[in-house]
Amino acid sequence: MGCARPERGAGRLAPDDVHRAPSRVVCLENTHNVSSGTVITAEQTEAVADVAHKHGLVLHIDGARIFNAATYLGVAPRALTEPADSVQFCFSKGLAAPVGSMVCGTREFIGRARRARKMMGGGMRQAGILAAACHVSLDTIVPRLHEDHANARLIAEELVRHDGVSIDLNAIQTNIVRFSLAPEVIEGRRLEALMRERGVLVDARGGQKVRLVTHNDVSAADARAVAQAFAESLG
Repeated sequence: MGCARPERGAGRLAPDDVHRAPSRVVCLENTHNVSSGTVITAEQTEAVADVAHKHGLVLHIDGARIFNAATYLGVAPRALTEPADSVQFCFSKGLAAPVGSMVCGTREFIGRARRARKMMGGGMRQAGILAAACHVSLDTIVPRLHEDHANARLIAEELVRHDGVSIDLNAIQTNIVRFSLAPEVIEGRRLEALMRERGVLVDARGGQKVRLVTHNDVSAADARAVAQAFAESLG
């Protein structure tokens, strides 16, 4: 990777973090998963792209949740991807399709990508029914992504009220909620088990770091129920 450290706690590169490297790619993830789904703006992307291209590097955007970023910023997705040489985004995460991702780039790049896919056994026949689900996602899920963001915010604002919970509300920008637990209050796996008993799945694989994600199948009423479940589990 033609990159170095991200800006501390921000989940993104600063232009002066890009350097000449043996490889040829700078990759930005938008939104940034491990930073609670924080977004990278068009201006930040363009600044990194300018430096990367100056040094002969290409810019790839891992835009698994790029539509969430665009929704938060109130811009069209292309505004966040125009400086990039290639982009990937998922239909099966925030967009709620059963399966599917898209890779975008120049005709020559896509030709090479298709060859690489075939070499690795990634071809698929009769994929039209899956593509149809992806079309539904673009038409019906994208316009309501702001609801997922609001539900995540509701849950985060409940969590911040509890002693022993460390959460940065400024980082809760889209549909991912990450927080840390003080070990003397409750062990992460214990909280995970208590929430499961209440019908809520959270991920405490990080030990005292917990993650949950809102999506199309989580309503505002569900988010309130999740907040209540946390209140009961955390005491």
